[in-house]
Amino acid sequence: MSKINVAIVGVGNCASSLVQGIEYYKDAREGQFVPGLMHVNFGGYHIRDINFVAAFDVDANKVGRDLSEAIFTPPNCTAKFSDVPGLGVEVTKGPVLDGLGRYLKPVIPVDPTQKAVEISEVLKDTDAKILISYLPVGSYEASRFYAQQAIEARCGFINCIPEFIISSKEWGKRFTDASLPCAGDDIKSQVGATILHRTLAKLLIDRGVKLEESYQLNIGGNSDFLNMLEEERLSSKRVSKTEAVASQVPYEVPLRIGPSDYVPFLKDNKICYIYIRGRKFGDVPLTLDVKLSVEDSPNSAGVVIDAIRAVKLALDRGVGGPLLSASAYFFKHPPVQMTDEEAKLAVEEFIAGKRER
Repeated sequence: MSKINVAIVGVGNCASSLVQGIEYYKDAREGQFVPGLMHVNFGGYHIRDINFVAAFDVDANKVGRDLSEAIFTPPNCTAKFSDVPGLGVEVTKGPVLDGLGRYLKPVIPVDPTQKAVEISEVLKDTDAKILISYLPVGSYEASRFYAQQAIEARCGFINCIPEFIISSKEWGKRFTDASLPCAGDDIKSQVGATILHRTLAKLLIDRGVKLEESYQLNIGGNSDFLNMLEEERLSSKRVSKTEAVASQVPYEVPLRIGPSDYVPFLKDNKICYIYIRGRKFGDVPLTLDVKLSVEDSPNSAGVVIDAIRAVKLALDRGVGGPLLSASAYFFKHPPVQMTDEEAKLAVEEFIAGKRER
């Protein structure tokens, strides 16, 4: 199999964990258990086949640096679990657009003398095959700009943030018409707040509990949580997380889900509180309270590695448009919601060539 040439927009904590993870597991053996991955060999592609060829950011402290250095540059604060040798990929400046909100502007320096590159031209020149969006939450215009740049450069597209691109009929049709695969929206974690909340809700329903109300509150100290202090940038994030849980409940239940506060000293540690109240046999009340603490960014890196390889398989097979199986299993707000069991089976069928998308 050939290398998978990948470009990244947004060299933050999530990109750091992704790049580290590929280096960390590059020597994994066929059939070896790697936490957070479906397979070491995913349809013929190994973890080490992922090859970074371009990276875009607006932070003046990252632009001009090798990607291997930029991923450890503040305000990045995620755990370092692997050294990364020089990659020979210089981070170049993309357009700011609406990528920086009120709370990020003071901590992300932008050098006005640095000119933004032509994104589609860089993608073409580096022979990128897949573009991954790690833009900040609330980047409405920037998300659509980069999706269009992927189409113009003939790249597959992976949308890791809660902007509704892949799940949008308009953008889904654009990628379908261009015969380019895409997957999204809003990446799931390996074991995160939403997947845990979904699983608990489904467990209780399967055991005959009548759910009455539930909330999920999340706090953290990385720049993502700082950005999400701006409530105006959160509308799609709340919708994405809420629908991911509500899709598992066959009736209306009052839900409140989403980020609740920024605690700087937590850094990339994310703490989640889940509350569910319901009634069991005899109309007797049941209350569930759960606390989950995780290092946030590595939690989704393995999921993205699998998503990259799914999109590359679609490129190889000439499949364009949203990948329904990969989107349902790897993302919170896919075009079609499935249970996690159904979605995992669908991805396995896609890998085996038994399912087109």
